Amino acid sequence: LLWLLTSRGRLNQTALALADAVPMAAMAVAIGVSGYVGWDQESQRYGVTVAAMMLSMARVLVVPSTWRRTLVLSLLVSLGPLTAALLRTLDPMPGIDASARGPLVVACLWGSMSVALSALGSKIIFGLRREIREARELGQYTLGEKLGEGGMGAVYLAKHRMLRRPTAVKLLPPDKAGQTAIDRFEREVQTTATLRHPNTVSIFDYGRSPDGIFYYAMEYLEGVDLATLVEKEGPQPERRVAHILRQVCGSLAEAHARGLIHRDIKPANIILAEQGGEPDFVKVVDFGLVKDLSTPSDLTRDDAISGTPAYLAPECVTEPELVGPASDIYALGAVGYFLLTGTHVFPGKTVVEVVGHHLNTTPEPPSERLGRNVDARLEATILACLAKRPEMRPESARALREMLGAESAGS
Repeated sequence: LLWLLTSRGRLNQTALALADAVPMAAMAVAIGVSGYVGWDQESQRYGVTVAAMMLSMARVLVVPSTWRRTLVLSLLVSLGPLTAALLRTLDPMPGIDASARGPLVVACLWGSMSVALSALGSKIIFGLRREIREARELGQYTLGEKLGEGGMGAVYLAKHRMLRRPTAVKLLPPDKAGQTAIDRFEREVQTTATLRHPNTVSIFDYGRSPDGIFYYAMEYLEGVDLATLVEKEGPQPERRVAHILRQVCGSLAEAHARGLIHRDIKPANIILAEQGGEPDFVKVVDFGLVKDLSTPSDLTRDDAISGTPAYLAPECVTEPELVGPASDIYALGAVGYFLLTGTHVFPGKTVVEVVGHHLNTTPEPPSERLGRNVDARLEATILACLAKRPEMRPESARALREMLGAESAGS
């Protein structure tokens, strides 16, 4: 009962204190009475001390408590068998010539040991529980289950201490917190926080814990990423594909207008959630590889290849310094191809093979890959996004959104 009350937290502190102390006092009385009444049985004379010890130790394991409180309550319980022995010393049971000296000595020695061990155990366990609780608290957030992990850290489900709303918290552990990693992490937060489009994940907070863990809090998206969606449901209906791509275009259009290139558009970074009762609401996440065209920085070296191979535009490999909005459009075209067909544009056994296809191979039309007719406009739009040369692709995310909108106007 005590474990249920304390673990579920249904009572306030005063009620919990009473629920802890009153039963322990009642059990101390019951143990004392049992020893006094059953004095004619040797097992009772000594067994009540064992019962008191077990009760004290069991409480330590079940009830979170300070060592001082445990000391007082364990001492109270140990008085049960001690009082029974003292009373039988003063009032021997008729017809029983057993001395009370042995049970009295046992009650004193083993009772004292029980009190000391209980207090020590409570101090250790309570301290460990507090350390674990503090380790799972970051500022105003209490961490829960892990939602995922990537190169820039792990993401946990958390709750704000006051608002109690579910939140996703991304951590940069100390072992990864070199200066470059910290700068990248801060840049991801600052960049994403400037974006206000409803299809871009929202940032709530940023901070650093006393033990050196950098973190930021963002909205918790209770939904499914596109990679999982296709894995579970296979190729998606054409209208749904166009609907999803249009929303991603909205997010990218704002980012591109601010001179920000995502550089890692892929199914795993696009979440489908329900927002305001509207299903299939897209959220673009993970701006960890974003490139700011307006601010030269060593954090996004022009000669570095960044992104996921299956969604990597050719210029990301041949001319990384030319990576721009068209590179995100290429990746989004690859996402559309994946949604429509359930397969990557260019399957391959190795990264080198996949990248080689991106550089040199003409994509197979989705209709041929599926072996059935596909809406001609949607297919043409996706293939236009996958053009090898950036200038041959839709000129902007906004233009691509208009193409997709016109294509699905009858939906």
